[in-house]
Amino acid sequence: MMKPLLLAVLALSACTAAPSIEVPERRAPIAMDLPPMKVFPVGKGQPVRRSNRDLARDFLDLSFQMESGRTLPYMTRFTGPITIAVAPGAPGTLGSDLDKVLTRFRNEARIDIRRAAPGGAANIWIETVARQDLQRYVPQAACFVVPRVTGWADFRRNRRGPRTDWSTLRARQAISVFIPNDVSPQEVRDCLHEELAQALGPLNDLYRLSDSVFNDDNFHTVLTGFDMLMLRVYYDPALRNGMTRAQAAAVVPGVLARLNPAGERIAPNPLPRTPRAWIDAVESALGPRNGAAARQSAAKRAVLIARREGWNDTRSAFGYFALGKLSMNIDPELAVESFMQAARIYRALPDHAVQSAHASMQLAAFALSAGRPEVAIRLADESLPAARASENAALLSTLLMIKAAALGDEGQLSDARALRVDSLGWARYGFGSENEVRDRVMEIAALSPKGSGR
Repeated sequence: MMKPLLLAVLALSACTAAPSIEVPERRAPIAMDLPPMKVFPVGKGQPVRRSNRDLARDFLDLSFQMESGRTLPYMTRFTGPITIAVAPGAPGTLGSDLDKVLTRFRNEARIDIRRAAPGGAANIWIETVARQDLQRYVPQAACFVVPRVTGWADFRRNRRGPRTDWSTLRARQAISVFIPNDVSPQEVRDCLHEELAQALGPLNDLYRLSDSVFNDDNFHTVLTGFDMLMLRVYYDPALRNGMTRAQAAAVVPGVLARLNPAGERIAPNPLPRTPRAWIDAVESALGPRNGAAARQSAAKRAVLIARREGWNDTRSAFGYFALGKLSMNIDPELAVESFMQAARIYRALPDHAVQSAHASMQLAAFALSAGRPEVAIRLADESLPAARASENAALLSTLLMIKAAALGDEGQLSDARALRVDSLGWARYGFGSENEVRDRVMEIAALSPKGSGR
């Protein structure tokens, strides 16, 4: 299936630009009535299917190191019941998404956590701020978490002092989570999940993790079974504030054996550590400060480092995926080849359905543009279950739009219309404003050679 797709796209790309759905163009508006927003019910993480020896290593690397590589001398956590307050002015969907994730914390991680009483004190303070203001202080962060402050004004007063230094903590008492208030409901929810998890537990991200939000590849947008297990270990009575890495390493294997007995029967499969050079290359590729050519060059470096290291794991595939995205408007042939390499690696790895779905979505867009609607439909159908299971409304709606356009190209107009309406409900959650939804619809419509996306 992939080889004919590649040949078709390469022939088309000789005379047309890549069908990028990352950079919207302004086109004539499409008249449409948007249906109500669709939302996901309270989810539940899938059981972890990895060796406890590997999980113990992951726990220690997540808990005793920052994303920058800086070592944390002590483990810190909250003691007793944990309360959360939300500052006035939060988007309307934040409250319901917060209640859903708090339910998961209680049920899956066994953490005693709840909303604070109105006007009462809270351990964790959630405040929403304009994205431009957030990035004025932390330029590359979509959202972030800070210790020992209660709110945005307190953070601005103390941001440069030792008070906000995680490495000086011996226990957690007051922490603030800052989230943009002018993004889509899904982005607000995604920030809630990741930043609350870091407010409660581990502060590090590891690119080698394929089943976690503690990974800057951003494929997982809601907390997974792995994440909940890590938090449950973090709050187990056998661990305590002030533990060193060596002290935690002595007890974590026993905790995992008790909480995850299935992991005792699985052989370890430890991935090699990620060299700083690869991380720097990926961060340069994904960061906003470099131009398009420099970012693509950084992605190429990440791919070369992965080859040199002999990897064939999630990091290797992610390098190709990043290169594909950064090549769409520069080198369409390289973009297709990179997405195909990413898809090939992801499909060969267990439990990588979410990652594979993202790569397949890009290939489906190329197939639609290349006049191969049957391939676009097949790729979308393969990917839709993973998009639903991962609660990614942006991915889900895009796949549905691509499939609807492809069905239209095949003359199945009634089915195409029904599917497009379904996609719009998810798009309202995934992309936010009506203008954003309409822009995405027009982008997909523009991919169809027959104009059936309209």
